[in-house]
Amino acid sequence: MTKKLIGKRIKRNEDPRLLTGNALFVDDVEIPGMLYAAFVRSDYAHARITSIDVAEARERPGVVAVFTAEDMGDDWEPGPPLVSPPPTLDDVIFHSRRQAPLAKGKVFHVGEAIAVVIAESRYIAEDAVEDIWVDYELLPAVVDIEKGIQPDSPLVHDDLDSNLAAHIHQWKGDYEAAKAKADLVIKKHFLIERGAAAAMENRGIVAHWDAKSEQLTIWDTTQAPIPIRNGTAARLGLLESQVRVIAPFIGGAFGPKMMMFYPEEMLLPWISMKLCRPIKWIEDRHENFYATTQERGQIHDAELALSSDGRILGLKDDFLHDTGAYDPYGLTTPLNTQSHVMGPYAIENFSSEIRVVFTNKTIVTPVRGAGRPQGVYVIERLLDTAAKELGIDRIEIRKRNFIPPEAFPYNHEIIDQAFAELVLDSGNYLPVIEKAAEMIGYEQFLKEEQPRLRAQGKHVGIGVLPFIETTGVGPYEGARVQVEPSGKINVATGVGTQGQGHFTSFAQIVSEQLGTDVRDVHLTTGDTSKFHWGTGTFASRGAVVAGNAVHAAASSVRQKVLKQASKALETPPEEIELVDGMARVKDAPSKSISLGELATLANPLRGAVEPGTKPGLEATDYFGPQYGATAFGVHAIILEVDIETMMVEIKRYVAVEDCGTILNPLIVDGQIHGGVSMGIGNSYYEKLHFDESGQLLNASLADYLIPTSMEMPHRIEIGHADTKSLSALGTKGVGEAGAIPVPACFAQALEDALHDFNLEILETPLSPNRLFELLYTEER
Repeated sequence: MTKKLIGKRIKRNEDPRLLTGNALFVDDVEIPGMLYAAFVRSDYAHARITSIDVAEARERPGVVAVFTAEDMGDDWEPGPPLVSPPPTLDDVIFHSRRQAPLAKGKVFHVGEAIAVVIAESRYIAEDAVEDIWVDYELLPAVVDIEKGIQPDSPLVHDDLDSNLAAHIHQWKGDYEAAKAKADLVIKKHFLIERGAAAAMENRGIVAHWDAKSEQLTIWDTTQAPIPIRNGTAARLGLLESQVRVIAPFIGGAFGPKMMMFYPEEMLLPWISMKLCRPIKWIEDRHENFYATTQERGQIHDAELALSSDGRILGLKDDFLHDTGAYDPYGLTTPLNTQSHVMGPYAIENFSSEIRVVFTNKTIVTPVRGAGRPQGVYVIERLLDTAAKELGIDRIEIRKRNFIPPEAFPYNHEIIDQAFAELVLDSGNYLPVIEKAAEMIGYEQFLKEEQPRLRAQGKHVGIGVLPFIETTGVGPYEGARVQVEPSGKINVATGVGTQGQGHFTSFAQIVSEQLGTDVRDVHLTTGDTSKFHWGTGTFASRGAVVAGNAVHAAASSVRQKVLKQASKALETPPEEIELVDGMARVKDAPSKSISLGELATLANPLRGAVEPGTKPGLEATDYFGPQYGATAFGVHAIILEVDIETMMVEIKRYVAVEDCGTILNPLIVDGQIHGGVSMGIGNSYYEKLHFDESGQLLNASLADYLIPTSMEMPHRIEIGHADTKSLSALGTKGVGEAGAIPVPACFAQALEDALHDFNLEILETPLSPNRLFELLYTEER
């Protein structure tokens, strides 16, 4: 009998290493002869470089080299496009402008790298940075995307006629006809500001070229070690087999560490090959606010057409998307917004036009949620208004528009980030929203608690709303599973890990197939020398794509084990079970053999074998989904506002998630906790403030407000539903789910709490100061 391990709350295999300081992070890498890098970065958002004087820096004792763009010669070239525009759509405008290793002639955002110092210590390198003099001719900066798209705006890129980076229009049905038939048309203008990912560990790279072995080894805080290997090899004229990229433990990634190639990733390997010395660079927190990608900035003009009974007849959403100074990540983020604005609703008539705008700000690439929170915010704020104007309960209006369970797989008919029509594979939404409403006590709160508390002068509100999350996008991932003579199981996969618990959840998949203890499974992730093919850890795809690859490989090894055990025990395979690291006869458990012994038998040192026999108990397999696995959830919040300080206290928070088969509830709940924390930051605290010259005004954790334990709810109550995806495991992703609906849910509850002010919230994130302005200093 196979012991069930999938779905169990098993403590994480990796935690003892992390808690005792024995886990390897990039900054832990020390190599004899190591040199250290520090960067000269632009002080201005937009300027021409008229001169760079590095002479004093080169003379400083301990400085080994200083490089500018001119010093790179013919090796200077912009990074490759990470994501191209969708080839499946017609009439797409896309102007590709990519970041360079070092700025040449002009800087396009504050913090852009201009020169790099290589020295015997980081201290010397940092001091030498101050020795370098850069003269600039200042240019007008483009900061506001609405102004930046105007014909008279200054240009970010001189070779373009405007700051339009991309344009795409998608539609289905006939929105204008639906609007003409509507009983109610709601029009709103939404402002969504950009924020930082602010991972606990900043970026870092160690590059080591060994000239004798002609091998380049890179330790990188990347979410995509295999693509980094491939791109680095191509850039440096090496074979892919000559480049090894290791993504060790990473202290949070949240999307920006998927970006490639950062200037530092292009430079350090090149410099290591030039100097034949290992080079280390670790980003400091100040750099992180300028040099690591950001997200969220969009402006939407949206319309919702409805019948008098609250049925959605059509939706229109035209929006501007801030891509920053460059657009290496293509249209991924705005396409996610566009394809998620219809959410879990059956909308037959839809029109959406995206205009992507270059600005003199840090590059935009996906941050946890990756465009989805913006789409959810737009549709849910529109529905909140519709519910009020039509006198329909906010939950009821959503129920009336849900895609029914019998309609799945449901095609939204809009191209998403995978360059294919967004197909929602499975779902049953009604029970999830009813469960969330029950857990939060929705009816009781509205009828009893809220009136009682309002009578006491308290401003309390409730929010309940749903969301979808496309997860598990392709193209593929792979895994190799091997039983070793020790009886331990060796597993390798190309995805990296940044806190998702892969060392445990993947071990559970393997152990369930092979009948072993999860602690006997050794997993290697993110090392290109251990596994050669794959894409990376992003888009909530680990449990779906890599997890199914692990399952497929483990299933193949299981069949090999049963076949080998059948020979050894002289028993048919169907009469053998795998339990506690042993293969044993079901009806005679004492008749058994260990997996380690079977592994030894499968790899004989002498003698003949049957033709076609493959040695070892090992298998490699891959999984590539036809289309993604769409998760669903409903979040609910009760909060109280202090109208004197504008501080918000979250009294209760409920999250009900349908992520298909749950590999490990302990890990899933932890992912949701972290996502909710980020979502709360995106709702009320975390906003990057830029002045008109493009200067970031809050580039420190003293000024950029990240929620602490004091702002978090004391407890996040979590419920689960289980609508299987169409894969063998039935899994759906959950890594971003916690963050996606929070801003919209928070806004709904905040409006409810401040009902006597007749406040309408059309922007996110807010803050105590901004809420005060909305309530007391702005016309409404």
